[in-house]
Amino acid sequence: MKDPMTRTDVRSMEPGTGRSEAQAGSGALPGIAIDAQNVGLWLNGSKGPVEILSRVNLQVRAGEYVAVVGPSGSGKTMFLSAVAGLEKVTSGTLKVFGNTPVPEDPRLGFAMSRDALLPWRTARGNVELSLEALGVPAKERRERAERALAQVDLLAYADVYRAQLSQGMRQRVALARTLVTNPSLLLLDEPFAALDAQTRILMQERLMKLLGSYEGTVFLVTHDISEAILLADRVIVFSHRPAHVAREIKVPLPRPRSAVHSRSTPEFQSIYEEIWGQLSKEFTAEDI
Repeated sequence: MKDPMTRTDVRSMEPGTGRSEAQAGSGALPGIAIDAQNVGLWLNGSKGPVEILSRVNLQVRAGEYVAVVGPSGSGKTMFLSAVAGLEKVTSGTLKVFGNTPVPEDPRLGFAMSRDALLPWRTARGNVELSLEALGVPAKERRERAERALAQVDLLAYADVYRAQLSQGMRQRVALARTLVTNPSLLLLDEPFAALDAQTRILMQERLMKLLGSYEGTVFLVTHDISEAILLADRVIVFSHRPAHVAREIKVPLPRPRSAVHSRSTPEFQSIYEEIWGQLSKEFTAEDI
């Protein structure tokens, strides 16, 4: 197991350090993190099989930050679930670090759109849950959980239960729970969708600082184009369902980025318009 105090551990990072261009896409982890070749996925619906994904071809390099946007119901989250090993693809091949994805892979961290905290556990207990699954001893679990909570400024709330936390605090606990294992691949499914607009911006800022020196891979699904641009090196636009990759757009903005100030730059606006231009072509009458 990786030493919890190594430089690449997001729990011990100095905020705002930023990643160099060499880190983005090359990082400390060689090779390909996600490799999808002609991936198709069907689900059983009430009226028969429904095609969700159709011939998705996508590669994510180890150390790269990639975001996926697309129309509602296009299959973005379903693809993310397949990467996490929670769904099986129907056709094609999907590999994560060269292997068929499985949900118990300790290299993966998955943050969902809802915090999914256990109400009978404290904030510390919820963060420790990820470490329990890995068999980490109790003393080390507590120490690492408290460091993770400190990184999201919630150490003072370590003994507080879910019902006593605001929605923003809950998401911060969930983020700490995901990052405490120092995953090589961080999967984010609309992690801030449940938050109000102001809290969402603050959480985006906090996440960018936490990931400032992270050398793992980030794969984000979001409906928020601005969020995709802020966090990613590259944005993938999914088509309408059944989804395929309609376009890939690079985000050459320098790091560190600001959730507030980066939005006001001409470069940001240009990338936003490029993504929206492609995305708007993918909407159907059902989406409007």
